[in-house]
Amino acid sequence: MITIKKENEIEILRQGGKILGGIMKKLLAEIKPGASTGQLEQMADNLIREAGGRPSFKGYKSKKNDQPFPTALCACVNNEVVHAPSLPPRQLKSGDIINIDIGMQYQGLYTDMAATAATGKASREAQRLIKITKQALELGLEQVRPGNNLNNIGKAIEQHVLAGGFSVVRDLVGHGVGYGLHEEPQIPNYELSYNKKIILKPGMVLAIEPMVNAGDWRVKEAADGLTILTADGSLSAQFEHTVVVTESGHEVLTRYE
Repeated sequence: MITIKKENEIEILRQGGKILGGIMKKLLAEIKPGASTGQLEQMADNLIREAGGRPSFKGYKSKKNDQPFPTALCACVNNEVVHAPSLPPRQLKSGDIINIDIGMQYQGLYTDMAATAATGKASREAQRLIKITKQALELGLEQVRPGNNLNNIGKAIEQHVLAGGFSVVRDLVGHGVGYGLHEEPQIPNYELSYNKKIILKPGMVLAIEPMVNAGDWRVKEAADGLTILTADGSLSAQFEHTVVVTESGHEVLTRYE
C-alpha cells in the first residue's frame, strides 16, 4: 500500500532529512586517499546518534530469516553497486570511487540518501559516470509532481544515462520511505509501462535512487551474501534523495549543498 504522510509527519521528515544531509556533507569531506570505510562508519554512527537518530541500516533485515545488516553505512567501492557493509574496513586509494548510502530513523520516521565521490584523482570515465548519475537523479526529481506517474521518473533517468553511454541497473529500484525504510511503491530507474498506472499525489514520500554502471546493467551477489557487484566488473555509481510530493511539485528533504 502506498501511504500519504500527514503535515506533521512531513515536518519531522524535513527535520530528519536536513540532519541526514548535513551528515552526508561531512562524510563526503572525509573521502581522500588513505581514509577507510571504517572511519566513515564510526563517524556516521556517532553523528546520527548525537543528533538523536538511529542508523536505520544497522540490524536491518528485508526478510525474517535474513542476516541483519551489520553497519550504519553502505560503502560501495568501484564495482560494488549497493549494500556493501563498511566493515571490515577498507582503505581508499587515489582513483577509487565510493558510494555512501545512509539512512536514519528520526522521531520514528525514516529518510534515506546516497552520493558517490571520487578519491583523489579519478579516471575521466569515473568522473563522467559520477556526473551523469548525479544529473540523472536531478532529472528524475524534476518529474516528481502531482499528476505525473512513476514512469515519468524512470524514463527521464534512463534516457539521460543511455545518452551518456552508460547503463541503468534494472534489478534494483527506488522505493517509498517514511514509516519504514522500504515502502511501496517500487520505483524503477527505467521506462516501464506498468508504472504509468501509479500517479503521484501530495504527501507521497519517495526515495529516488538511480544506480548506473559504466558497462553492462547486469549485477551479481558477492560472496558475503550482501554486496551487489557489477557482473562485468565495471564501475558503478549511485545518487539518492528522499523527496516529498507537494501540492505544486516536490521538496527534496535530504539536500546537502
